[in-house]
Amino acid sequence: MSNELFQEGKLGNVSVKNRYIVAPMTRVSADEDGQANDRMKAYYERYAEGGFGTVISEGLYLDESYSQGYYNQPGLANEKQMHAWKPIVETVQAHGAKMIAQLMHAGGQAQGNRYTDETIAPSAIAPKGEQLPFYGGSGPFQTPKEITGEQINDVKKAFVDAAKYAKEAGFDGVEIHGANGYLLDQFLTDYLNHRDDQYGGSLEARLQLTLEVIEEVRKAVGNDYMVGIRISQGKVADQGYKWPNGEEDAEYIFRTLGKTTLDYIHVTDGDATESSFGEGTKTLAAAAKEFGGLPTIANGGLGEPEKAESLLEKGESDFVSLGTSALANPDLPNRVTKDAELKEFNAKEILMPQAEIKDVELEAEVISE
Repeated sequence: MSNELFQEGKLGNVSVKNRYIVAPMTRVSADEDGQANDRMKAYYERYAEGGFGTVISEGLYLDESYSQGYYNQPGLANEKQMHAWKPIVETVQAHGAKMIAQLMHAGGQAQGNRYTDETIAPSAIAPKGEQLPFYGGSGPFQTPKEITGEQINDVKKAFVDAAKYAKEAGFDGVEIHGANGYLLDQFLTDYLNHRDDQYGGSLEARLQLTLEVIEEVRKAVGNDYMVGIRISQGKVADQGYKWPNGEEDAEYIFRTLGKTTLDYIHVTDGDATESSFGEGTKTLAAAAKEFGGLPTIANGGLGEPEKAESLLEKGESDFVSLGTSALANPDLPNRVTKDAELKEFNAKEILMPQAEIKDVELEAEVISE
């Protein structure tokens, strides 16, 4: 069992020791000015020490403007923030793991930004649902301002600058956050994007900004540097959302992404092993793999090794990323190899009342390789 999970793999030009990846998970433990700190270093080191082959950072904001989504979210928007990440990346890599920086613009889903009280989005439409208390928010989201053409150019430049900072900080690659209801996903989402310019209307137009970001990031970091993307249907504040035309939309989105210079596609769903577009349809990972033709990372309820292994064996995914299972078991790969019991995730203990990194996470014993 778990033969596939522990085989070496490749993400772009980067070789990784196994197929286990720590998913990007928003935590609110950075310094007020967005600098990563020693507490975060200890947090990320535990995953690398615990046997994960790759660690993706929490979403990092891009600029000193509109991109920040949460107070005490770490950034990659300036030299100080870049240098703060260097020792964390080096520590993760010292344990034989790779580290990827997830680049995130919150757009209209922002609920805490030290640089501005306003939000911007494709259209002046507030996200559905309410802000998340464990990330410091409360009540409905504010109505954002419609992003201008000049601000769209600023967004693309922010992704580029942050990607260059990530490379300078020593990250092995970057992941463009195009999922979970943040800015790029807002452009893709029909009910949040009512624009009548080249970025609104058809599915092709709504995907355009994402394609431009990919192209400009690739030009900035070079052909040999890893660049991936995260894609989802559901959102932080609207988990049940589905693309209007289901698998037909998925085919267009993933085929188009597959023609870019991306090195992988990372998809997240409620349960990565279940049909994503209605009964009897493909999983989101299988759609990404078949239509996109790129290495695929699956995320969503894959903490049980048998379940994760099944996706790999069926060829629906090449890697699995773990969120809450990794929070409960930062040494999950080592536990699997040693046939040790896996701990249950305790949301109250780890995420409440706020999702800062807690002592209980840093003090529990970790099984080393």
